[in-house]
Formats: sequence, C-alpha cells, structure tokens
Amino acid sequence: MRQRVGWVSGLLAVALVACPVGALAKSEPIDRDDFRADMRQLWEDHIGWTRLFIVEAVGGLPGKDATAERLLKNQDDIGNAIKPFYGEEAGAKLTALLRDHILIAADLVGAAKAGDSAKQDDATKRWFANADEIAGFLSGANSKHWPADATKTMMHDHLKLTTEVVVAQLKGDWAASIAASDKVHEQILHMADALTDGIQAQHPQHFKG
Repeated sequence: MRQRVGWVSGLLAVALVACPVGALAKSEPIDRDDFRADMRQLWEDHIGWTRLFIVEAVGGLPGKDATAERLLKNQDDIGNAIKPFYGEEAGAKLTALLRDHILIAADLVGAAKAGDSAKQDDATKRWFANADEIAGFLSGANSKHWPADATKTMMHDHLKLTTEVVVAQLKGDWAASIAASDKVHEQILHMADALTDGIQAQHPQHFKG
C-alpha cells in the first residue's frame, strides 16, 4: 500500500490556486500511463486500508484506530488528486463525501459486530445514500463520461463487495474473506480506470503519451 502519486504533488506545486471547475493552471503535460497507475494506486490504498480496518475492527485489535486515521488520509489524497482538474472546492467536496463513506462503514462494522440490527440497518441506509451522493457528485462533474446510472451502479457494487468481506470476517470464514477481497480489488481497478478515462477524455490537453 505504497504512495505513488508523484504527478499529483507535481501539479499541485504549480496549480494549487483555486481554479474553477474544469480549469488547470499551466503545468507540464501528464503522462497518460503514469496517471492511470497513480489513480489505481490511490484506490488500491483505499481498499487495502479498508480491509485492514475491517480485520482489526472485527478482531478487536488495538491498531484499528491508527488504521482508521490512515484510511481517512487516503480520502484526502483522492480529493487532492482531482483538484488540478476540478478545483479546490470540488476536491474538498469529494474528500468530505469519501470521509463520510469511511466513517459510516466503521459504524456499520461496529453495529454488525455488536449484533445491533437496528443500528446496522441505519448505517447501511446511510452508506448507500452516501454512495449515491458520491455518484451524483462525479456525474455532475463529468456527465458525458461518468453517466449517473453507471456511476451509481459502480459505487453500489463497491459497497456490496465490501459488505461480503465484513460478513465473512464476522463469520470467521477467512477463505471467503480473502475471496471477497479479491473481488473488491478487481472491481476497484475497473472503477479507478473509469475515473481515469473520464478525466483524460474531458481534459485531453493536459495529457501526453
């Protein structure tokens, strides 16, 4: 779960002025393949730290709070990654939505572990509502390449597959947990690539290669 977001830091160094949505300050063109790899790394970090948190939370391990903090930082990283293309406000909004995504997931895991079905149902509803907000935000920023229905399905798939990991961990079915995590990994790469393709298609002038 290493950090590989050099293009982000390079761009932000010259483009962190609050640019309007769709604007990008002057900078060197970004290599398309590097951009795709870095976006994949951000989302692989997302699911990697999420899985570790699930394992630690279900197991009552002492490292879960530190893992949660690192997981929340990843949401900052993802929000920062879109700022050069969509502006400071949009990046901050995505970060806020993704942090809610993580905090609600923590509520869900805690309720499921405690066997509190009412709290679990409430957290599940809030989690999917948040996913719809994220999908709406993305579609609003780039409706041509991130259509609302497809983006919503993509987000729901992420939640459903992550839930499979939680259920398997709670049952102590380690093989099923690993198998579900493999599915999460495959799906998140499709998601990262969809986001990459959308940004590159909407802002072709900022890419090379």
